[in-house]
Amino acid sequence: MAPARARVYVAGHGGLVGSALVRALERQGGNELLVAGRAELDLRDRAAVSRWFDSRRPRQVYLAAAKVGGILANARLPVEFLDDNLRIALNVIEAARASDVERLLFLGSSCIYPRDAAQPMPERALLSGPLEPTNEAYAIAKIAGIKLCESYNREYGTDFRSVMPTNLYGPGDNFDAAGSHVIPGLLRRIHEAKRANAPSVTVWGSGRPRREFLHVDDLADACLHVMSLSRETMAQATEPACSHLNVGTGRDLTIAELARLIAETVGYAGRLEFDTTKPDGTPRKLLDVTRVAALGWRARIGLAEGVRETYAWYVAQSDRVRGAA
Repeated sequence: MAPARARVYVAGHGGLVGSALVRALERQGGNELLVAGRAELDLRDRAAVSRWFDSRRPRQVYLAAAKVGGILANARLPVEFLDDNLRIALNVIEAARASDVERLLFLGSSCIYPRDAAQPMPERALLSGPLEPTNEAYAIAKIAGIKLCESYNREYGTDFRSVMPTNLYGPGDNFDAAGSHVIPGLLRRIHEAKRANAPSVTVWGSGRPRREFLHVDDLADACLHVMSLSRETMAQATEPACSHLNVGTGRDLTIAELARLIAETVGYAGRLEFDTTKPDGTPRKLLDVTRVAALGWRARIGLAEGVRETYAWYVAQSDRVRGAA
C-alpha cells in the first residue's frame, strides 16, 4: 500500500514566489498541493482562515502570501502594507498552530535589516538599527512574522521557520509601471523604449546603490531544502532569538550596472539617464548567506541567464495579451 501523500498548502500561490513554490513542489512530487485564491479565501479574515485550515488540514505550509511593491507603492500606501501583511501573518500562523500543522515556512524580505547595517548583512543584524524609511511599513510587518514564528515555537513547541530572501525576480513577476520592483520595471521601460525607438530611458536615482538579486526558482529550491531539514539541524544552524535564514547569491552590483545589463539583454542602444531627484533607497543590500550555505544550499542561476529568461517570459506574455486584444 502506497504511503499517504502529505497535504502541502502554498499561501499566495498566484504570486511570484508562490507560483515558483508550486512549480518546485510539482517537480518534487509526492505531495497533495493545496491552494486557494482570494475569491475562495481572504487571508486577512481570521475566521475564514481558521475555517479553511480546519476543513483542509494541511501538514506543511509555505506562507508566501503578501502585499508587495516597489519604493513608490510602499511610500504611497504604508497603512495597507502594514495592515494587510500583519493580518496575513497573524491569521495563517495562528491557524497553523490551532490545526496542528507539522511545519510552516514564513517568507520574509531582506528589507527587515537596518538601512545602515554592515555589509554583507548577517541574520543577527535584525533590530540593530533604524530601517530604510521608503519600505519601513513592509519591513515591520515582516519582522513581526519572524518574531511570531519564534514566539510560537517557544510558547507552543511548533516547528515554524523563516527565510529572508534578497531581491527577487523571474517569470510571474509584476511588470506594472507603478508597482513593480527594479528588474521588471526596468525590463518593461527599456523594452517599450526599444519598440518606440526612444533615444533615452530614465532610471530612478543615481544608479550608485548596490543590490543583490535572486531568481525566484532558486528561492523555491532553497525553501524546499530548508523545509526538508530536521528540527535538530535547524536548531544547530540558528539561534533561538535569531532563527531565520538569509537566502541570496552573496553577490551584488550597482543599479547602473543592472540597467546596462538589461539594456543589453533587450537590445536597446539608447541612453540611460539617471534621475537624481528620485530616491535611491538603501545604499547597499547584500545578504550574508554563510548559514544557508553551511546547510548545503547555494544559488544556481546567474543574473545574466535569469534576466534573459525573465525577459523572454515577459515578451511572450505581452505578445499573448496583444494577440487576444
